[in-house]
Amino acid sequence: MTSQRWIQRLATCLLIVFLSLGIGCLNNGAAQAFPLQPNNAEDNFVTAAVDKAEAAVVQVNVSRTLGGSRTVPGPLRPFLGGGQSSPLNAPVLQGIGSGFVIDADGLLLTNAHVVNEADTVTVSFQDGQILEGQVLGKDPVTDVAVIRVQAENLPTVTLGDSDAVRQGQWAIAIGNPLGLQETVTVGVISGTERSSAAIGIPDKRVGFIQTDAAINPGNSGGPLLNAAGDVIGINTAILQGAQGLGFAIPINTAQQVAQQLITTGQVQHPYIGVQMVALNPQVKQFINRSPNSGMQVDEDEGVLVVQVQRNSPAAKAGVRAGDVIQMVDDQPVTQANKVQQLIERVGVGGKLPVTLQRSERTVALTIEPDQLPVMATQ
Repeated sequence: MTSQRWIQRLATCLLIVFLSLGIGCLNNGAAQAFPLQPNNAEDNFVTAAVDKAEAAVVQVNVSRTLGGSRTVPGPLRPFLGGGQSSPLNAPVLQGIGSGFVIDADGLLLTNAHVVNEADTVTVSFQDGQILEGQVLGKDPVTDVAVIRVQAENLPTVTLGDSDAVRQGQWAIAIGNPLGLQETVTVGVISGTERSSAAIGIPDKRVGFIQTDAAINPGNSGGPLLNAAGDVIGINTAILQGAQGLGFAIPINTAQQVAQQLITTGQVQHPYIGVQMVALNPQVKQFINRSPNSGMQVDEDEGVLVVQVQRNSPAAKAGVRAGDVIQMVDDQPVTQANKVQQLIERVGVGGKLPVTLQRSERTVALTIEPDQLPVMATQ
């Protein structure tokens, strides 16, 4: 078994986490508890949550005129891409997504793949109003985009706190699946912090919220609500061939990205180029018993470096596969997510002190995170 195949096997068993992930912070409270059987069958927590948010949910209509040879983009794209000029009789591809208003003066959130390479964008509101949209910015790494429309006093959603989301909480999706406007589906939060690699879109850097609320093509960019009607995520992906497996970008991540897009038009994604996994006795045993791992781990806790990308900031600092990260920025770490948060906090070009265990030696290094390369796969 080759080293690469062993790494892939370990990724499948242990859920390798990529170090370019960034989770922001927003404080607004978790989903509230509601009875399963409301007193009034015509007035329950779902209708209350929908009433609170639905006026701010929109349909995003996009079109692109085709011409010349094209490259078919990924499975989440609503239409074909391309940027060359086209003759007047060239075919026009159209797509439909969803979005929601976050600012009464005309700022909306949706998915980057919904508006990717669109020639025109219009936004349809539930009162029948249709406005031209301008894409202020889009970030393919997190699949978040910001649209501006010329309007005032628009209805807005209330943003919740995705860091407080837990398995088993109610989840309500609103959007325009298959062009069916104002569609509502209900389920629960069935998982959190699902890596992009685990759900088959490794070019993204998001710890997705998983839900069994039905999500279909056209739901992309629409809000995922908690039981209180607050937005906790942006619906973005489904697994082909699966049932009850939909994924949303946490709203804390989306808001952090959106603020950068609005302010600067681009997003920083600090990375150090390392694949890692949190250690526990089971992981330690798996690695030590595998003849193809090339590693022998002595520690029961810490964050194991599985692979280091060539010429990455970690490689330049001297990090090696098999190292066990014990402290980052003078804070003890036992989970990969904690390391990710500290990388985000330091930012591109910052100084990140790292203490790691290498065999029986303690090694102190300083890593300078760099901007995630556009074509990076880790």
